[in-house]
Amino acid sequence: MAKPVRNSLGPLLLHHGCDRSLAELVLEGKTSPIPSENRYDWLGPGIYFWVDSPSRAMTWAREKQQKKPEEMAEPYVLGAFAYPGHCLNLTDYGALDELRVAYEKVKLVVESQGGKLPSNGAMENGIYLYRPLDCLVIKMVHKLREESGLEAYDSVYGIFVEGQDLFPGSGFKAKSHAQIAIRNPECIAGYFRVPDFT
Repeated sequence: MAKPVRNSLGPLLLHHGCDRSLAELVLEGKTSPIPSENRYDWLGPGIYFWVDSPSRAMTWAREKQQKKPEEMAEPYVLGAFAYPGHCLNLTDYGALDELRVAYEKVKLVVESQGGKLPSNGAMENGIYLYRPLDCLVIKMVHKLREESGLEAYDSVYGIFVEGQDLFPGSGFKAKSHAQIAIRNPECIAGYFRVPDFT
């Protein structure tokens, strides 16, 4: 199995969609963004950022405000400068073998307990937006590495193809983006205000 190269993706400019009140506390050094632990997070647990896309981060924050205004009073984009560290880079063809192995282990464990694998769902434009199966597999990758005494991944990076066709007959999607889940907060060198997104 190919081992991803350390720091093969760094450094990165990242953008986190959040409420302005949280961003101000982070910028003042009083707190950090909250890692996401949802069972449907496609890259598994971590602090989620859009890579090089403040506009996508703001779009996400505005969409969340419409769905959950109690959690997103004032949409905001927080910038971060980070090194991915030891990164599970899902754009690296060789790294995908680790996911296949983890899937087989998840399947074996769930079936041996008489359970049923979770299903990805919320299909929109041919893409799963709700990804509990993928999340479970990513978590198993981390668990298998820990059990084998292998170095933990600091981050997980991938490309999410999302949205309607950009134009008729296009292979491009309107909301596609690169995203990273930072598992090790020490990878984040610092936060900054994003010009024109304040």
